[in-house]
Amino acid sequence: MSKLIKDSVKKAMDYAQYNLLFKQLVDEGRSTGEHDQMKVDYTKLNFSRTKRLDKTAKIGEEQAEIFKNISSKRTWLVISEPWCGDAAQSLPYINKIAELSDNIDLKIVLRDENLELMDQFLTNGSRSIPVVIMLDENLEVIQQWGPRSKAATEVVTTYKEEHGVIDDAFKELIQVWYNNDKGVSIVNDLAEMLEVSV
Repeated sequence: MSKLIKDSVKKAMDYAQYNLLFKQLVDEGRSTGEHDQMKVDYTKLNFSRTKRLDKTAKIGEEQAEIFKNISSKRTWLVISEPWCGDAAQSLPYINKIAELSDNIDLKIVLRDENLELMDQFLTNGSRSIPVVIMLDENLEVIQQWGPRSKAATEVVTTYKEEHGVIDDAFKELIQVWYNNDKGVSIVNDLAEMLEVSV
């Protein structure tokens, strides 16, 4: 897997390049992967969410100190897609964290172009994204995070138990939850993971 990780990091985009791709897709009325109108619509919606969060996302002072104090080089390789709602809610916060530390190098690859990599980081057997693969200075895997914070995962699990399926009503519910949470759960999860792995 070491070669697969290294090759993936080499061809990965940084956050600015990812957002340029995002904008281009929206401007051209496209999405990544096969043409699917639902994915095109989600890409457009997610682009506006991402732009908003890039402006408004904040990291608490306590957590910011944890990220600023990372003493060794890390690469955070994120598997994502512009049409993914959870990625649109998470990536702006992940980027803000990376900007706080000279030692975090944020790289992004598209899931559907990197299924071999994706299949090494499944969630309960599914290709759920985003996934943050935390790598040390030798690009060895330290740990992974995703596709949602622990708190958001609990919301999903409870809804599935009560309704049996993830439907449109859930998509609205999780959107409201994300808006109210303001990235706190994502940031807390990642801060906890860093404290464990330092």
